[in-house]
Amino acid sequence: MINYNPKDWFTFIFHIHKADTFRKLWPLMLSVAIFSGIVAFLELNVFQLSKSSYVSNIGMMHSLLGFVISMLLVFRTNTSYDRWWDGRKLLGSLTNVSRNFAMKIKALKLPEEDVRFFEYGIPKYAFALKEHLREKKYFGKNSFLIEVEDGKHIPNQIASSMISRLYELLERGLVSQEQLIVLTNDVNQFTDICGGCERIKNTPIPFSYSAFIKKFIFVYVLTIPIGWVFSLGYFLVLIVPFILYVLASLELIAEEIEDPFGNDANDLPVDTICNNIEKHVEEILN
Repeated sequence: MINYNPKDWFTFIFHIHKADTFRKLWPLMLSVAIFSGIVAFLELNVFQLSKSSYVSNIGMMHSLLGFVISMLLVFRTNTSYDRWWDGRKLLGSLTNVSRNFAMKIKALKLPEEDVRFFEYGIPKYAFALKEHLREKKYFGKNSFLIEVEDGKHIPNQIASSMISRLYELLERGLVSQEQLIVLTNDVNQFTDICGGCERIKNTPIPFSYSAFIKKFIFVYVLTIPIGWVFSLGYFLVLIVPFILYVLASLELIAEEIEDPFGNDANDLPVDTICNNIEKHVEEILN
């Protein structure tokens, strides 16, 4: 995630950062500019069409469909932002649950070996969840405290190990039944958060909807030169690519933030959140 100063307008306007959609769209914008120039040349110089010809009426189509495409893009970006914000709330809950669980473990005054187990296990769950959502193998430190098996659901393995340790503490008489219920509820929240993140990760925007918007934008932009050449002339070479940039950028931004747990510039700061969980748990239990 990019950290920035929202009040620094100069940087936003004149600096093209790596997340700017212009980097991705400039080849397509250049192609559209060339296409617009060819259309303008053919209509004005080769076929010598006039403003009174039927071709000029195509511009009416854009006036009618402009509202439709704007509504589609607003819905698209709002839906993606809802997924982004829902993911941020889940990661915030993961941070809170990790802290609360560590505080309860600290208050129990358990033996040092058991405290070290949870000091290792709580942040390990956060890092394992991060790698699980990014569809990568877990590269965190393995330990004799909690060993995980590749190829299986690693966050579930870690949560299961912590549940087993809590029941072991009950058998040893170090926690009561009431305390076990409270502590087990915290571990259950880890699994609930994992399920919520998986729901966002594994439920993309329907393919037909996303494909329709892309086709709509493409046809809309390519037909602009045909109808507006009589009003704008060769200025189409500049105006049409700009219209493409605006419309396609909204779709690209929506695509990027609908999966908020990746490594894109506008994704959530998952690495920072996991590092903070590890830091705070260590501070609490030490």
